[in-house]
Amino acid sequence: MIEDKDFEYIKAYIAGDERAFNLIVRKYQQKIYWHARRMTGNHLDADEVTQEVLIVLFEKLKDFNFKSSLYTWIFRITTTRSINQINKNRIKKFLSIDDAEAESYKSDVNILTTIELKEKLQKLDAVLQKIPVKQREVFLLRHMDELSYEEISEITGKSVGGLKANYFHALKKVMELMKEDESE
Repeated sequence: MIEDKDFEYIKAYIAGDERAFNLIVRKYQQKIYWHARRMTGNHLDADEVTQEVLIVLFEKLKDFNFKSSLYTWIFRITTTRSINQINKNRIKKFLSIDDAEAESYKSDVNILTTIELKEKLQKLDAVLQKIPVKQREVFLLRHMDELSYEEISEITGKSVGGLKANYFHALKKVMELMKEDESE
């Protein structure tokens, strides 16, 4: 069984054999990179995520509970870090307007449209902070990241049916809160 070898490496690393950690890195580094690359869509982000995951492995491998496979554990960490990177990039892109972009907004109409869009997104962000975390997570993964329920299920470990229910309730609450905000 493949996992037995991984478990041997983990136990050796816990016992102080750093070569065992290097064997784990050699075995999984490329897989981590390509998973992150598919998630983030580019080399630089995937490379950053890979480095973060390897640091987490180095720091947390001693706490591994042997209840899941090392492969599953690593890929949950990779998925979480990739989603964090995607969100970080989305926020940076949304909030940054460089000089070239500023010059491209020549008419007042474009500037007003941009301001209105940012205001709506800020209202949406404020509304999302008011709904339960589980619903917010599913809403963001489904609506903003455009992931399928099956993909979200793999990431979160929750059932597709439960995710659909959470998304439905989140969508309903978001719409209600947005209407309330507009009427105020």
